[in-house]
Amino acid sequence: MPRTDRQEVSEAIQEEQGRFPERRLSGGVTRRSMALGLLLIVPNTYWIMFVEGIWHSGHPTAVSLMWNVMFTLLILIGINLMVKRYAPTLALTQPEFITIYVMLALASALAGHDTLQLGVPNLSFAWHFETPENRWGSLFLRYLPIWLTVPDKEIIRGLYDGRSTLYTLPKLEAWAGPVLWWSAFILAMGTVMVCLNVLVRRQWTESEKLNFPIIQLPLALTAGGGNTAFFRNRLLLIGIAFGAGLDLLNGLHVLYPSLPYITVRHDQIDFSAMFSTHPWNAVRWFPIPLYPFLIALGFLLPTDLSFSLWFFYLFRKGQQVAARAFAYDSMPRLPYVSEQSFGAWIVILGFTVWVSRAYFREVFQKIFTNRSKLDDSKEPISYRTAFGGIVLGMGFITYFCLRAGMSIEFIIPFFAISFLLFMALTRLRAELGPPAHELAGMNTGALLAGFVGTGAIGARNLTMLPLFWWFTGRGYRTNPMPHQLEAFKMAEVTRMSTKRMALAMLLAMWFGGICAYWAAVHLSYQHGTSPLVDHNWGQWNELAARLQSPEKPDPWAIGFFLGGMAFTAFLTFMRIQFIWWPFHPVGYGLSMNFGVEYFWSCILIAWILKCLVLRYGGYRSYAQAIPLMFGVILGEYVVGAFWSAMSVILQIRTYDFCPG
Repeated sequence: MPRTDRQEVSEAIQEEQGRFPERRLSGGVTRRSMALGLLLIVPNTYWIMFVEGIWHSGHPTAVSLMWNVMFTLLILIGINLMVKRYAPTLALTQPEFITIYVMLALASALAGHDTLQLGVPNLSFAWHFETPENRWGSLFLRYLPIWLTVPDKEIIRGLYDGRSTLYTLPKLEAWAGPVLWWSAFILAMGTVMVCLNVLVRRQWTESEKLNFPIIQLPLALTAGGGNTAFFRNRLLLIGIAFGAGLDLLNGLHVLYPSLPYITVRHDQIDFSAMFSTHPWNAVRWFPIPLYPFLIALGFLLPTDLSFSLWFFYLFRKGQQVAARAFAYDSMPRLPYVSEQSFGAWIVILGFTVWVSRAYFREVFQKIFTNRSKLDDSKEPISYRTAFGGIVLGMGFITYFCLRAGMSIEFIIPFFAISFLLFMALTRLRAELGPPAHELAGMNTGALLAGFVGTGAIGARNLTMLPLFWWFTGRGYRTNPMPHQLEAFKMAEVTRMSTKRMALAMLLAMWFGGICAYWAAVHLSYQHGTSPLVDHNWGQWNELAARLQSPEKPDPWAIGFFLGGMAFTAFLTFMRIQFIWWPFHPVGYGLSMNFGVEYFWSCILIAWILKCLVLRYGGYRSYAQAIPLMFGVILGEYVVGAFWSAMSVILQIRTYDFCPG
């Protein structure tokens, strides 16, 4: 019988492990892999800040599988294949590649479109744009902590005008203090995230055996330290040729407009003109994205999730039309989609904890009484140490916030809700792995304001919210916590040392945060910050409006939050009771917020393709089609990343293959 491509890959891995048996016992997270990861964080962070922050293009961090990290990995694997041939003892192993992948992913997440690209400008934003007309000076500037911001208008003028430099002693001194404080805050948050992941890791990865779809391609690509067998699959090569060919053609069109162009972008096909009359104009922007790599990623999703993503996206549009028809003038926030989504995520996470309640009971017994039968000796850290890490991390975060002028009555619910959302996203990616997970309306501060009113929150607490918007408010696509659990899963699959992996992750978050601040400030002094600050105006204008006209609790917001909880509970119940039930509660939670616009029609196409393959070819045909999808992803990632890198090198705009 002829050997399959999967057998060839497996044999290559076994051969590599047989030649170097000591590498299976080394833990994988070696000093050289950590050093290489730290070294590569610098150019990757610069790259992200340039294309996303300065040019608002490319957006490698807007998708779950970041293409800048995969592109870097592919280059390293190409080099490693040559090293394995001529100096095999120096070649990197799969665990070392995974270490580098994880460190780059975490650093990229911090530099991402929804994180420090928002956080860095806000350290000086209000001081720079304060005028007598907007009255920011009298409304809230006095509440901004000097030690966390850069208030000197002379220092920050070049940051917004460009054609300047960071590298003068007064500027370096002005930025050093806030950057070090925020880097310590990032490390504390990263510690809490790692420790929470330690507490849920065994249940989600070993007991429930969640699928972790996002890591499947990196694991396959790095098997055996990279193998030519992986690239000998004909369907994979066809997929690579298709994806690469499309991006090559469209990229050349940008440089030479006389060449043909194939339209796939979300901002080039808009059906909103078809809905121009009342109340249908509530549909607003209605794009039809056709990105092949997002179709390929969608093909890997469970069919109930892919169906639910596009269905509930249209369901949200229907709610908007109904609200415009019946009550828009008197209640412009209807149908409170963010509150619905928030209620959905609370139920999704609550149900997850409930079905695992026996496990968590054992964990808590292990922490407080040590009478549990659970063995945590193979965990990254013991459960008791993890609990201590959460206490210490939250202790620093609480001190940080109290020193900034916030009240303990607000700090506790604010961070409790934030970490609940982080855990829900982590569960989402581990179980289902959507191509992206933007929750653009899930602003924790805004949700609390709707529930208790801005007057009850207070001016000092409200003033800190724009400074926190980078980790709880913009969209959560680049939240680091899901990457951490995926790292533990990759370590488990490849028998790596999870203890060393935890250390590598914390180091990557701390150093990655510093690099993100450096890259953003350095590039802003060179080029100005117009694209970087565009997303921040709304937060500061909203803060001014709240302080001038305090808001009362919104009973409709509370009602739609409870309605979202009830509807999600219903969807969950039906999914458990009836195997044929097509609606997934996660699809409802994701699609109630802005962000699905970027890929909803790609998911629709992927759902149709997968249903046809399963209907007429079965699971065998589906498994055979996966290399084709991997190829499409890799083809677009390689050529798309090439165009992006060339834009940085040549300082010209090139083809943008990824939405964001």
